[in-house]
Amino acid sequence: MQHIRPKIVVVWVGTNNHGHTAEQVAGGIEAIVRLLQQQQPQARVVVLGLLPRGQGPNPLRERNRRVNELLEARLPRLPHACFLDADPGFVHSDGAISHHDMYDYLHLSRHGYARLCPRLHALLLRLLGEGHGAGP
Repeated sequence: MQHIRPKIVVVWVGTNNHGHTAEQVAGGIEAIVRLLQQQQPQARVVVLGLLPRGQGPNPLRERNRRVNELLEARLPRLPHACFLDADPGFVHSDGAISHHDMYDYLHLSRHGYARLCPRLHALLLRLLGEGHGAGP
């Protein structure tokens, strides 16, 4: 990372940390953000929230929700870091996730990415605009 100078770094990690508590996962993600800030102080760091997983409600889905709560509370305290809830509403009112959004109820399908990416795209454009003196 010493030979690049990104304006923005997007971090999307943590859902595969099965054996860890929400606090441990959030702490690990926060440590990654701090390391990025040390190595790339000019860069904004965007952390994408963990998506729900599994066809129906389950403990890993609940853990991911808790990780997101912790990150949403902690990241605003770090300079040039922000949290983006990446879930555009993948969980239906009955608690199920459609295989059209996540073909294996974990990894996004093309349709799932098409639902998620506009939120990230809008944030990245806004952050890049702020870097050039434009308003939010």
